[in-house]
Amino acid sequence: MNPVTNRGLSIGQISDRTGLAPSAIRYYEDENLVTPFRNAGGQRRFERADIRRLSFVMIAQQLGFSIKQIKAAMGSLPDNRTPTKADWERLSRQFRADLDSRISQMQALRDKLDGCIGCGCLSLSHCKLYNPKDRIRTKGQGPRYLMGNSSDELP
Repeated sequence: MNPVTNRGLSIGQISDRTGLAPSAIRYYEDENLVTPFRNAGGQRRFERADIRRLSFVMIAQQLGFSIKQIKAAMGSLPDNRTPTKADWERLSRQFRADLDSRISQMQALRDKLDGCIGCGCLSLSHCKLYNPKDRIRTKGQGPRYLMGNSSDELP
């Protein structure tokens, strides 16, 4: 057997290892998140490092990152060599800052909702959802009080 033609993993092998459908792998290829090469027979072949790249994409998507964000972050990884531990640590730091910010926002929203939705209070003067004459609309769309605006800011 020729070792050059045997080099790399087939799309089926990558699919088995990652749990991704071949169509998803081809989509990520179209998005330049992985860059397989072609063997002598014209078949896609992937490096073992592509398993880690695709796993990172899957995890990042589950955490709510868009393909555009993932692509931008992975753009700093080397194309022609397996990313090192330092490469992944740098990438993780970028995502960690965003996740920490989102966690803080979600905790603040959770704490506001604990005292708001379904509380059963009849105190409209303290209710974060009460919006007489739709005055908070001047500050933008959505539940403005829960998003950080205050009734003190109104005209």
